[in-house]
Amino acid sequence: MKTFCGRANPTTGALDWVEESEEYDYHQEIARSCYADMLHDHDRNLKYYQGIRAAVGRVKARGEKVIVLDIGTGTGLLSMMALTAGADFCFAVEVFKPMAEAAQSIVKKNGFSEKIKIINKHSTDVTVGPDGDMQMKANVLITELFDTELIGEGALPSYAHAHQNLVQEGCEAVPHRATVYAQLVESELLWSWAQLQPVEVEGTRLVPLPTGGPCAGAHAVCDIQLSQVPPHSFTPLGPLCTMFSVDFSKPVSSAYQSHSSQFVAQAGGRAQVVLSWWDLDMDPSGSIVCTMAPSWTYKQPKTAPWRDHWMQSVYFLPVESSVSDGEELRLTVCHDDYSLWYSLQSPSQQGSQSEAAPSRPCCTCQAHLVWNRARFGELNDRRRTESYVSALRSVLREDSVCLGVSDGSLLPVFAHVLGAKKVYGLENSRMSEQVIEQVLEANSMKGAVELLEIRPEQLSSKDLGGEQISVLMGEPYFSTSLLPWHSLFFWYCRTALAGLLRPDAAILPRSATLHMAAVEFQDLWRIRAPCGTCEGFDVTPMDEMVQRSLDFRESREAEPHPLWEYPCRALTPPTAVMTFDFTQCVPQQPISSQGSLPFTRIGRCHGVALWMEYHLTDDITVSAGLIGPVSEQGECEWSRHRKQGVYFFRSPGESSGDGRASVSYSFTFKPSLGDIKMDFSIEAQ
Repeated sequence: MKTFCGRANPTTGALDWVEESEEYDYHQEIARSCYADMLHDHDRNLKYYQGIRAAVGRVKARGEKVIVLDIGTGTGLLSMMALTAGADFCFAVEVFKPMAEAAQSIVKKNGFSEKIKIINKHSTDVTVGPDGDMQMKANVLITELFDTELIGEGALPSYAHAHQNLVQEGCEAVPHRATVYAQLVESELLWSWAQLQPVEVEGTRLVPLPTGGPCAGAHAVCDIQLSQVPPHSFTPLGPLCTMFSVDFSKPVSSAYQSHSSQFVAQAGGRAQVVLSWWDLDMDPSGSIVCTMAPSWTYKQPKTAPWRDHWMQSVYFLPVESSVSDGEELRLTVCHDDYSLWYSLQSPSQQGSQSEAAPSRPCCTCQAHLVWNRARFGELNDRRRTESYVSALRSVLREDSVCLGVSDGSLLPVFAHVLGAKKVYGLENSRMSEQVIEQVLEANSMKGAVELLEIRPEQLSSKDLGGEQISVLMGEPYFSTSLLPWHSLFFWYCRTALAGLLRPDAAILPRSATLHMAAVEFQDLWRIRAPCGTCEGFDVTPMDEMVQRSLDFRESREAEPHPLWEYPCRALTPPTAVMTFDFTQCVPQQPISSQGSLPFTRIGRCHGVALWMEYHLTDDITVSAGLIGPVSEQGECEWSRHRKQGVYFFRSPGESSGDGRASVSYSFTFKPSLGDIKMDFSIEAQ
């Protein structure tokens, strides 16, 4: 059965009505999931297996039958481990129906159907009794309910319910315990993701927001691959602190709690950021540990296990503060049932232990509701800002009438400072409009930029005071963009505004180019690679389920990833494959590009990296992808501000690096759809 669905097109800005199968969202959920990442995580699997064997052994030593409850079973892997370790029966709970069905097939394929019951429910809906989902309570509780923040997937409420309703008192739990660690640091890089910072333009210092106290920001965790944040980019101000532990073998509370750790500052500096991760003790003695610590905490960083389903957390303090070497400090973490937040107290604030615990951070400036963390970093990038200021300076005149087309952009503010006669800005929402208004007010420029919450095609000469636009500018940045080429929405806006432009109007950027390079990923390939056999168990039904969803419709599309977090080597020269001329309107006919790139380095080609570069003027370019030359070995340095596109090959190809093999490519940009269709193949010569 098919139905008509309205989908916002991020490139054209139009609402497209398309005929979709009722299974479209179902297949998208599976196709873009990363179940394979967990199954490829040998360290995680091994530690769970060791913990399960130990727990089963302890119950058997007591002379009891081993009844297991596995919450969030996924493929059923942990339940099969439990039976192999000697468990008598497993109740495996999985709320996601497609995965529950895959687990049923996997369990059957491995010969465990008689001893594993798959329950397709949320664990809080599971019943116990003669006619219930479980005929008896379990004495071993196995779970994998964690996210990067540990509790963000609702682990605490699920544990609380399980202990009250589904497991016996004194049950064994795998994992047995989780411990959260945190370290206070100063980091110009990371702090640039937290708040809008002052910037110099033509000798004018622009302050970010009105005075009246700093905004505490959003409380949402910033989860990243902290291993890719080099230690030289931050200064530890204190030791790694043990903040709190949760014992999963006992009743767990999901109520609000706070925990503090006191320490002496190891260095002076600005207290800005808290780095955090957690460990899982798979057994009571803590001899089987699965740690999320970043690689730079290891004596041999290359031995650190890679995982993308659990990363590390960055928390931004509500306000930065100065600390002195040797100063006594107290770091406090608070959590409810789903999230954590941190605060720092100095001795002068520690008079009473009964003082109120820090409240959850709440954005009062609205900027944190408009811009994500990467966007803050982009706006605070001084080198990038200078490129835009230089480009604007080269095209502005005293009589310039400027129009900015980007979401929550400071370009209109820069144009005013640079002396434009009149400046307008189009904003896609009232909230982003208010953020820019606050910036203007904070710098005594209220009314200097006229912000219009109107679509480009609805803009009229009357809205511009009867004048024509002499400078049309954009970064371009749009909050609805996911893939690099979605920013071509600027081109569609330029086309819609063609009748309001002066004949000699300057368009900034003048053009954009789409670039590509075939790459070998260090680890990211795991999220799309079939598993086959995992720790001795056949999980091919899951591989087949994922492949069916990939084949459903969008199997041959790129997906967005921040490649600075995922190291890769370029096996071909980075190359511009398509050009989009913003000085002209969007053409009516498709734009196509075909060719091939020779492999110039030895390696295994997992796919293609794709990114955009914006040519502000003839000699000023801003890249949203590679930001430096590729090294001789093929290492790449990527922009931290935007996500790049990644097209994964179904099967990796081998490169001998002698140029005899190549990657053939074909791109077609269809203006009516605002989409780029692409195809790649590896050709031997």
